[in-house]
Amino acid sequence: MTTQPEHTGELIPRPEQTPSALRAALAVVAPERLPEMDASQRAAVTEAIEQSGITPLRMFLVQWAAVIEIERFPDTARELRRAEYLAQIAEDPEESRRYVRAAGGIIRAAHEAVGFSSRDACAAAPIR
Repeated sequence: MTTQPEHTGELIPRPEQTPSALRAALAVVAPERLPEMDASQRAAVTEAIEQSGITPLRMFLVQWAAVIEIERFPDTARELRRAEYLAQIAEDPEESRRYVRAAGGIIRAAHEAVGFSSRDACAAAPIR
């Protein structure tokens, strides 16, 4: 019988928040998401050009730094995927909300770990 290796610590150190460092880190912790990251980067560049501002680029870096923050801790990544899955299949709305809150807590903690708080998100959000 084979068992999965235990991963309770970090797989890699937290990378710098630069496109190349984040891409290299993602290639280690979640290589299947590289095409998604590339598409996200292209969209951020396009939006930055359209807005004549760097906020979309900064948001791209923060988003992927948070993804990597979660993925570099396999137990945390597994917990997030479990909560997201259980939120989708829950038959009771309150149970679904409980799992959504759990997933949100993991994502929020990752953003805070990489130096981005919910206050920052409000400040960065464009006024429409």
